Amino acid sequence: MKIAIVILNWNGKALLAQFLPSVIQFSSRANIYVADNASTDDSIDFLRNAYPEVKIIQNKENGGYAKGYNDALKDISEEILILLNSDIEVSKDWLNPILDIFHKESKTAAVQPKILDFKNKSYFEYAGAAGGFIDKYGFPYCRGRIFETIEEDKGQYNDEVDIFWASGACLAIKNAVFKEVGGFDEDFFAHQEEIDLCWRIKNLGYSIKYTGKSCVYHVGGATLDKMNPKKTFYNFRNSLFMLVKNLPKEKMRKIVLQRMVLDGIAGLKFLFQGDLRHFLAVLKAHSDFYVNFSKMTKKRIEKSSKFTYFDVKSIVFEYFALKKTTYKKLI
Repeated sequence: MKIAIVILNWNGKALLAQFLPSVIQFSSRANIYVADNASTDDSIDFLRNAYPEVKIIQNKENGGYAKGYNDALKDISEEILILLNSDIEVSKDWLNPILDIFHKESKTAAVQPKILDFKNKSYFEYAGAAGGFIDKYGFPYCRGRIFETIEEDKGQYNDEVDIFWASGACLAIKNAVFKEVGGFDEDFFAHQEEIDLCWRIKNLGYSIKYTGKSCVYHVGGATLDKMNPKKTFYNFRNSLFMLVKNLPKEKMRKIVLQRMVLDGIAGLKFLFQGDLRHFLAVLKAHSDFYVNFSKMTKKRIEKSSKFTYFDVKSIVFEYFALKKTTYKKLI
């Protein structure tokens, strides 16, 4: 299989200098691309001088993660795409377990490796950990990370299993499937666009896998810290976008309304804690959702009502009320 590793960059010269060497060292089987989102620093000059073997794609604008990758991947022809954050260190032989799954399983469209914390390498990293799932209301969680509880890696997720979504921090996907589903939804701009993508992939009958035999280390928050109100806005708004687009028709309106009530409770919690910026971010997210509701409904992909998209009804209830803080307590 021909492989393309594509790293999206925006003013990330320092990250490229720190993390690109490991990608080059341990990815000899792949062609390496850096897709630049109209950076204003000297990232491009740095790459040309320090790493002439790396192919450079220059996007005309900073369209965020979604549009940035859509624009960059249009003319890439390799069979397997590996979308890799610029703040990830890869490990020796990280590619082989991923490619083995693609070789063995024709219906597998995407694969995620184990993602550990670069700053504390014995623990999982927030964005993806050991593979992602969502509950009935669209709240994401991972094996190895539920809300703010992050597990130590003790080999408990060294398996290979089906998951619902693979993290966009390190997402291996078949090029043909990426194009079949239309790529990322650019209206998301950033955050949870990979969950929406994976849901659409599942709707078409493909599977998504996690392999604990491959490992990468992610800094996380290098481009947008989790305490930034912009991240709150994108996460709340994009969750609603995703539910409208992908839920079975007979369930969509009821579940979206229930999710909005839960969002309201979260917003009030921010307000009572004196965090006005995040409270306003939730309000802005809902306002933007109302404006775009009709647009999102037109993007719906109808699927069989027999398809089960969640294993846990409410991760909020399980975590906060029943104190089930690890994935293994949920199952």
